[in-house]
Amino acid sequence: MRLEPTNVQQIGNELAIHWNDGTESYFDLQFLRRACPCAACGGEPDVLGNISRPHLTYSKESFALLGFSIVGGYAVQPRWRDGHGTGIYSFQYLRRLAEAAR
Repeated sequence: MRLEPTNVQQIGNELAIHWNDGTESYFDLQFLRRACPCAACGGEPDVLGNISRPHLTYSKESFALLGFSIVGGYAVQPRWRDGHGTGIYSFQYLRRLAEAAR
C-alpha cells in the first residue's frame, strides 16, 4: 500500500495528518518550519558534496501557516505568513519526522 494522507488540516498550532494506514501525525508548526527541506532552509551541496547551510532568522510570522497544497500526489507544500513557500515535504519525509518525534 502506498503511504498517503487521507486528511490534512491545521488544528491550532499544529498540522494534523491522518494517513491511509489509520495512523495520525501532529506537527507543531514551529517544528515543521524548522524542518523545511528546501535548499534555502536546509542548504544545498556544492560539486564536492559539501552542504553549505544558510544562517536563518525567524520571526513570529515564520511559524504562522497561511495554508498548504498537496503537490503531485506525493507531498505537502506549506505557505507561511513571512512569504516562505518553497518547502516541499514529501509524505515519506513527513512520516519520518513523525516517527522521529515519538
